[in-house]
Amino acid sequence: MKFLLGFDIGSSSVKAALVDAATGKIAASAFSPSSEMEIISVKPGFAEQHPEKWWQELLHATDKLKQSAPFEPGEIIAIGISYQMHGLVCVDKNLQPLRPAIIWCDSRAVGYGDKAFADLGREFCLENFLNSPGNFTASKLKWVKENEPDVYSKIYKIMLPGDYIAMKLTGIPATTVSGLSEGILWNYQSQSVSKVLLNYYQIDEQLLPPVVPTFGEQGRVCAHAAETLGVAKGTPVCYRAGDQPNNAYSLKVLEPGEIAATAGTSGVVYGITDQAEYDLQSRVNTFVHVNNTDREKRYGILLCVNGAGILNSWIQKNFFSGLTYREINDEAAKISIGAEGLQFFPFGNGAERVLANKNIAANLKGLQFNTHTRAHVARAAQEGIVFALNFGMEIMKGMGMELKTVRAGHANLFLSGVFAQTFSNVSNCEIELYNTDGAVGAARAAGAGAGHYKNFSESFHGMEMVRKMEPEQKVIQQTNETYQNWKEELKKMLANA
Repeated sequence: MKFLLGFDIGSSSVKAALVDAATGKIAASAFSPSSEMEIISVKPGFAEQHPEKWWQELLHATDKLKQSAPFEPGEIIAIGISYQMHGLVCVDKNLQPLRPAIIWCDSRAVGYGDKAFADLGREFCLENFLNSPGNFTASKLKWVKENEPDVYSKIYKIMLPGDYIAMKLTGIPATTVSGLSEGILWNYQSQSVSKVLLNYYQIDEQLLPPVVPTFGEQGRVCAHAAETLGVAKGTPVCYRAGDQPNNAYSLKVLEPGEIAATAGTSGVVYGITDQAEYDLQSRVNTFVHVNNTDREKRYGILLCVNGAGILNSWIQKNFFSGLTYREINDEAAKISIGAEGLQFFPFGNGAERVLANKNIAANLKGLQFNTHTRAHVARAAQEGIVFALNFGMEIMKGMGMELKTVRAGHANLFLSGVFAQTFSNVSNCEIELYNTDGAVGAARAAGAGAGHYKNFSESFHGMEMVRKMEPEQKVIQQTNETYQNWKEELKKMLANA
C-alpha cells in the first residue's frame, strides 16, 4: 500500500489524514487534542500559541492515525501541510522559538498596519500588495521590533505556522510565494519580496526564509523527525498552504468564479479570480492562490469573520454544558427564523477586517427574559455568523465576483441544518458539501506535488458530494428581512465605533 499524509495545523486542533494514493479514498483521519487548544491572551486583542504545542499535537494526531490505520514508514509517498494563516513564528539560529507565535486573530498590530497604509499611500499599497498592511504578519513583526527589541535582535528567521511545521520535519526554514503574500510580504507588481514595506518597517529582508514552490519537493524528512513521527527518513514534503487556500484546493476550487467556504474557528468565504482585484477599504483580502503560475494567474479573494466556530464553542461552554454540538444544532432547529427578535453579532474575537479593522466586540441584542431561551441564543448565533459572512459576500459581489455555488466540507458549522440552509437562503447560492477537510486536501495536494498524480484533477479521485442545499423560495423573503434588520443594527454599531 502507498499513502499520502496530510496535516492541518489549526488554532483549535491539529488534524492528520491518511489517503490511499491509488484510490484517493480516506484511509483514516484523526485530530489532537480532544479539547480545543488554548489561545493565550494576556491582554485584550492578544492571541498567541506555542509553536512546539502544534508539533506535539501533530505527533499525537499521527499516533491516533496509526491506531486506526497502521502503516509502515516506507509506505508514505509524500507529506502535505495546511496551516492557520497570517501567524508569526520567530526562531533563533538553533531554530528554537524565541516567543509564542502571534496568531491570525491577534489584533495588536492593527495600528502599525493602518499607519503604513496611510504613510505609503492607499493606492500604492493596494496596487502593489492588493491589501492594506493591516494586521498581517509583516505588521506583527514590526510590533515585535518595537515592543520586544531583545527578542527581535535574536531572530534568525521568521516563519508562518506551516513553515515552522515544515522546518520541524525537514530541519530547513523555508516559505512560499503564497505564504509571503498572506503576510503582505510579497509585491504583486514586481513579483518579488515587499521591499518597500520592509524598508518602511526597518525590517531586514534576511529574516525571511528562502522560497520553495507550493507544489513540489520542499525538503525531505530528517532523521530525527522520521524517528519521532514514524515515517521513513527522506520522505518528501511536497506541499504547504494556508488553511483557506488549502480549503479551496481541498474542494477543487481552482478556477475563476469558483467559491469555497469554511466555518471552523473563523468563518471564511474564498473566491478565485484571474485578476489582481482588491477592495478599496481592504475589508476582504486578495492573495496568491496555490495554483498561480506565470502563465495563468490565480488569486484568492478571502473574506474572514473571526468569530464563527469560536462563538459556537463559547455558547456550548456557557449555555449548553454537557451537550454535543449536534444536540445544540437540534435545539436551534426548533426555533423559527429570526429567533423571535434576538440578534447575535459574532465580532468578539479581535479586530475584524471585514469591518475595516474595527473591534466592536460581540453583541447579543433584543434579549427578552420572558421570551428567549438558550435555544433562541443558539439560533441567533448561527444566523449571526451567516449574516456576518453575507455582509462580506456583498463586498465581494461589489468587486465583480459572481456567487452562485459555494463548496464546503461537510464539517463544523456546516453540519448544522440551520446554519447551512440559512447560508443558502440569505446568499441565494447552492451549497455543496463534500467529504473532505484541510488535512485530506493537504494529503491529496502532496500527491500532486510529488508527481504521483499527472494533474490536479487526478488528485480529487475519491472526493464525493454528500449533501446539497438549495435556497428555500418560501422563506427567502423572511430570511432576507431578518438579515436586513441585522445589517441596519450593525451599521449603527459601526457608526458609533
